[in-house]
Parts: sequence; structure tokens; C-alpha cells
Amino acid sequence: MGTKTSGADSKATKDTLLEDSWSSLVSWEDVPKWLQDNAHIHSSYRKASNSYKRSFASIFHVHNETVNIWTHLVPGLISLPSGWALYSVLKPRYDRATTADVVAMGCFFAGAALCLGMSATYHTVSNHSPKVARFWNQLDYAGIAMLITGSFVPSVYYGFFCDAFKQRLYWTMICSLGVACTAVSVMSRFRTPAWRPIRAGMFVCMGLSAVIPVIDGLLSYGFHQMRLQIGLSWLVTQGVLYVLGAGLYAVCLLYTDSDYTC
Repeated sequence: MGTKTSGADSKATKDTLLEDSWSSLVSWEDVPKWLQDNAHIHSSYRKASNSYKRSFASIFHVHNETVNIWTHLVPGLISLPSGWALYSVLKPRYDRATTADVVAMGCFFAGAALCLGMSATYHTVSNHSPKVARFWNQLDYAGIAMLITGSFVPSVYYGFFCDAFKQRLYWTMICSLGVACTAVSVMSRFRTPAWRPIRAGMFVCMGLSAVIPVIDGLLSYGFHQMRLQIGLSWLVTQGVLYVLGAGLYAVCLLYTDSDYTC
């Protein structure tokens, strides 16, 4: 009886220590250098966990990654169901919709799910260890390239619905930029301080590349027709937000010494 009690007490003590090791928060000066990603954020850092289980458990606690996690996790979880719901609502109304229509829109929702999912995962496990933080940070930025590429596909598909050559031309352009941005995000030779401005510039160029087919569409079909075909005002808003995000990324590079977050 005493042995069982002792074993239970030992387990409870171990669980308590385990709880304290990841739920207690520390200041910027108290975390390892690889977690010191931004000296302007002074407190509420999680300790290094060295455990996926403990890092994921921290989702339900408040710390300086909480907003990053939940603002990516929630929309990431609803992106694919939202795509299916949209398909279920629209399909009965548009009998002429083809598999190509579904694939084009599917690229957008898939890109959103991958980007948001990988970003939420990165911010969740960024306190695991240097190796894990670096790996998921690379996937985080690769996900941004996937999102931009995925949102580009339906815009080109509907913007040049009757021009297969231009569809292929602009898809090739955005896929090439996407591969290039992914490469500089995940390949170790490009993950150096010297390449930081180049990485930022490439993401900005990728966002700005949407201007090319938009101008082409305006010259070819006119403002009114492009507004009908691709929802031009929404597309412009999307492009502005992408460029703004890339600009913030570039600014981040100027104020950080970490290779794990920027």
C-alpha cells in the first residue's frame, strides 16, 4: 500500500515539475540566445521545452506567442471546411462549373490551409529546440509562398478564362517565383544574414508580381470586365496586404539577430 502511495506521489511530483517547466514564463534575458528573437519583446517567453507535447500544451496558456498561434490556428482549421461549404453552396447554382473551376479554387484554400497550418505549428513549437525551431520556421516561410501561389491560380484562371496561353504564362511566372522564395527560405546556404535583404526582396517581388497580369487584363478587357471576372477591388486589396506583410517582414529583418523568426 505504501509502495503504491509512494509511486503516486512520485508521479504527481514529476507532473508538477513538468508543468512548472513549461508553463512558467521568463524574461528575454533568461531564455537561451536562440529564443532571443526580438529584444523589443521583454517578457512572457516560454522556456525551452525539448518536447512537442509540452510545446503543444502551451497553446492553452497565455504567453508572447499566444496571439501568433491562435490567429493562424483558427483560420487554418476552418479554411478547408470553408472551401467545402462554399463548393456545396455554389455547385447547385452553377451547373456549368467544371473540374478546372474546382481545382482553381481548391488551390487557394489548400494554400491558405498549408500556410496557416505551418505557421501555427511553427509558433507553437518555436520553443522546442534550435533544430526544431529552424525546421518549422523554414516551413513557415515556405507556406507564405504557397499561399501567394495558391491565391494567384484562380485569379489568373478567371482573369484570362479564354486565353490559355496567358494562363500558362502567368502560372509559370508565379510558380517559378514561389519555388525561388521557398528555396531561399529552406536551403541552409541562403539562411544567412547576408541573404536576409534578398529573401525579403524576393517575397516583395512575389507579391508585386500580381500587378503584371492585372495590368494586362485591364488593357485587354477593361476595368468593368475585370471587376466582373476576378473581383478586381478584392484582388487589389489582397495584393496590398501581401506587399504590406512582406514589407513588415523586411522591417523585422532590420531589428533582429535571429535566424529562427526572420
